[in-house]
Amino acid sequence: MSKYKGIIFDLDGTLMNTIEDIGDSMNEVLQAFSLSTYSYKEYKKKVGGGFRNLILNSFPEGTDENTIDRALEMLHKIYAERYLNKTRPYDGIKDLLNILNKNGIKLGVNSNKKDEYTKSIINKFFNDIPFVKVYGERDGIQNKPNPTTALEIVKSMNLKAEEIVFIGDSKTDILTAKNAHMDSIGVLWGFRDREELSEAHAKYIASNWKEILDIVVI
Repeated sequence: MSKYKGIIFDLDGTLMNTIEDIGDSMNEVLQAFSLSTYSYKEYKKKVGGGFRNLILNSFPEGTDENTIDRALEMLHKIYAERYLNKTRPYDGIKDLLNILNKNGIKLGVNSNKKDEYTKSIINKFFNDIPFVKVYGERDGIQNKPNPTTALEIVKSMNLKAEEIVFIGDSKTDILTAKNAHMDSIGVLWGFRDREELSEAHAKYIASNWKEILDIVVI
């Protein structure tokens, strides 16, 4: 028996460790503009709101929009060539998804990563997991913490929001859950820390994948 009938996962920092490919790509863009680069640890604080936000968080404050647009176009081209180089699932994630699936829990993904990258990563690493819906950043639809995509997944699961838990590694994910009237689980193996998840009022906080099973599967 399960406490929840569905789970919506964030991608970056939750299912997948993507920070090195993102950081390498962003640093290449910064170098092209003769700007200082950042470490992977620093990028963990800069990611999460989509690539435009990453550019804004990485370029000097006050950079003009034309430069931001050019940098964004460059980042997409570079990342498209690199995004599967170092990206890997976190330890235990494949086991977690298999167990949840065997328990009849419906699974979905709601990421702020570009939709084509999100789907490609899921297809490469989890092609045997029957996700109900996998969505990344799409034109005309606001990114998380706006709940539009999460609620679209709820509808596709044919469940109620209160029957679903949203799992992610950042304040953005916890706020998405709140805005969609879902419970939330914040995970500590991703890009943010316990303090951020606690301040965002995550209902649960998990330090490893087995703790998610303790929360979700009764």
